[in-house]
Amino acid sequence: MQKEILLEILKQNQFTSHFSLDRVSDENASLRLNDNTASIGFIYRHIGETMNLFAALLGVPTGVKNTTMGQTDTGQGVDVECSRQLISRGYSVLKDLIENSADEDWLKPVDTPFFGTVTRIRLFVHALYHTSNHAGQISLTLARGSN
Repeated sequence: MQKEILLEILKQNQFTSHFSLDRVSDENASLRLNDNTASIGFIYRHIGETMNLFAALLGVPTGVKNTTMGQTDTGQGVDVECSRQLISRGYSVLKDLIENSADEDWLKPVDTPFFGTVTRIRLFVHALYHTSNHAGQISLTLARGSN
C-alpha cells in the first residue's frame, strides 16, 4: 500500500506541475518576472537538475551536474528541450526509486548539504514541493513576465 500511496503522490505532483511546465518553450524561456529574477528557462532547468540531484542523494546516481543551484542565471536555461528531458528523467528516477525501495527504507536517514540529516521520505517530499514551488514561479512569470 505504501508504494501505491507514494506513486499517487508523485503522479499528482507531475499532473499539477505540468500545467506550467508544459507551457515552457523556446519563445518564452527568456521571460523574467522582473530584472532581479531568473528566467523561465533557468528555473525550468533548475527543476530538472534538482530532481535528479535529490534522487542522487537518495542513492540513485544520475550523473546530472548542478549548473543552477546557488548560481546566477547566465543563460543555463536556453536549451529548453534538454531541460524538459531532465525533468522527465527526474520523474522517472523518482518513480523507479519508489518501485524499488522497501517500505522501511523511507524512514532511513540521509545526509543532505542543506537540511542536515533527514529521513528519505522528507527529502522525497521536499523534491516534490520544490518542483511545485518553481512551477508556480514559472506560471506567474508566464502571466506577468517580460524580456
